[in-house]
Amino acid sequence: MSYDVIVRNGLWFDGTGAPPQVRTLGIRDGIVATVSVKALDETGCPDVIDAAGKWVVPGFIDVHTHYDAEVLLDPGLRESVRHGVTTVLLGMCSLSTVYADTEDAADLFSRVEAVPRKFVLGALEQHRTWTNPSEYIDALDDLPLGPNIASMLGHSDLRASVLGLDRATTRNVTPTDAELEAMAAKLDDALAAGMLGMSGMDAAIDKLDGDRFRSRALPSTFATWRERRRLIKVLRKRGRVLQSAPNVAKAQEALNFFLESSSWFGRRRGVRVSLLVSADAKSSPGAVHVLGPGTRLLNRILDAKVRFQHLPVPFVLYSDGIDLPVFEEFGAGTAALHLRDQLDRNKLLADPEYRRRFRRSFDRRKLGPTLWHRDFHDARIVECPDKTLIGKSFGQIADERGIHPLDAFLDVLVENGERNVRWTTIVANARPKQLDKLAKEPSVHMGFSDAGAHLRNMAFYNYPLRLLKRVRDAQLAGRPFLTTTHAVHRLTAEVADWFGVDAGTLRQGERADFVVIDPAGLGDQVDEYHEESVPFYGGLSRMVNRNDDAVVATAVGGAVVYRNGQFRDGYGATVKSGRYLRARSAERPVAHAV
Repeated sequence: MSYDVIVRNGLWFDGTGAPPQVRTLGIRDGIVATVSVKALDETGCPDVIDAAGKWVVPGFIDVHTHYDAEVLLDPGLRESVRHGVTTVLLGMCSLSTVYADTEDAADLFSRVEAVPRKFVLGALEQHRTWTNPSEYIDALDDLPLGPNIASMLGHSDLRASVLGLDRATTRNVTPTDAELEAMAAKLDDALAAGMLGMSGMDAAIDKLDGDRFRSRALPSTFATWRERRRLIKVLRKRGRVLQSAPNVAKAQEALNFFLESSSWFGRRRGVRVSLLVSADAKSSPGAVHVLGPGTRLLNRILDAKVRFQHLPVPFVLYSDGIDLPVFEEFGAGTAALHLRDQLDRNKLLADPEYRRRFRRSFDRRKLGPTLWHRDFHDARIVECPDKTLIGKSFGQIADERGIHPLDAFLDVLVENGERNVRWTTIVANARPKQLDKLAKEPSVHMGFSDAGAHLRNMAFYNYPLRLLKRVRDAQLAGRPFLTTTHAVHRLTAEVADWFGVDAGTLRQGERADFVVIDPAGLGDQVDEYHEESVPFYGGLSRMVNRNDDAVVATAVGGAVVYRNGQFRDGYGATVKSGRYLRARSAERPVAHAV
């Protein structure tokens, strides 16, 4: 019988952690029909990929994206697929578009994820046809999807739909027993429909967009632990996952996640928990030394299943003026971001009383980690109307002018037009030695790209390739810290098993989602800065990644959708390659780690 695709003589990694082998893969009807030591008959096969000297690996799984609006406008999700990602998870950080009405969903999502509200609102107004989770899943599955999609139900989405967005974001308002049971029932419906679990957000820095309740914190941050425990009980019954982010201002509350994950206290089973973390944050350089051992110890003592999502590359942020989520840590920062008019914002930034309050909160050192290191000497200007300032840090400018670094920062913004000043800093994962340790730390899993969000702030669409580059560079330098086999496993089957999604391995009889990588193409361009105009966001220029020398081909559902820097005709428009992946009803045997 003929094949639809043959991948010839590549070094094949099956994703389980088993040693790679040179093999030829025959793909038929979207499935890996044959994994062969010998050559396959290529007669009648329309697509043969010569993978000699290349790696053939399962498609990468991005477990933390915010493509919830973008997938409606561009179902191909090109910025992920071109880097070998074949499965993406939506609905993270308490945000989804399942239950809340269209305007509420736009207000919940836009400012938090730094996507212009008019496009989020427009996408939902144009494409929303669903009223419940089953219809939501069907609506996504009806799109001409490029990659596979799986999703979580957001706690803020759920809470707003039951309480109303006003009550859901009002302090000291707690749901009645009937409302709490309504939330539990809605969550159970979502899980029954096939959603992977629930996502939450404890950190109160994320704020609402829109005019009605602008600058209020997300609904999930107002939830008590009584409310969370009731919803986690539903997850436990269904064997599903909780994704969340602890409140860094109350780091001790992270213990609650371990307690709720635990199988103790007469529970039949524990709950898998995935928490966000800036593992080696500059604001708390000592935390990385206790993160792994502390998590492993608590998991063992409590029989818990907690892991932290870790971005395995330097966490580089860019900002146009003050438009950066880390400023929401400060009341003064939120006050500035509350103002959308540029003249009003500039006037506020120049106000002496405002600056006094900002300096006071800026200089106050909080106990525990913060999102930003607050070091303006470690914040470099990359674009500015005053060309003499490009390349300088705000701290350097402060030293030259003999003023407080925060005043130097605000002065530069006011003098040049706040949104005209672009600057950058690294907030976490800047120490290569610690990155190497974290790459093999079992208490973290690879993720946290935020793909589809923070369009002008960061670009980690290709973090799997960047990890593989670091692994290969270390091996070539004679200082290996991780095998390529283990790295592939961590980027594929390991996270698939944790989240309960049917993906991550490339074996005979399985769906053919794969990427062919040229290891020689894992060069410096993998780490370089790029921007690209986004037509469905009104021509907005967003940060992206480009590494076309590394990815030879990406295939989803047995179809080669991206090859040699080009997408196939009709991709994401008339041709459907991906599908919605419902949660596994029963866990498959977990692929072994190396």
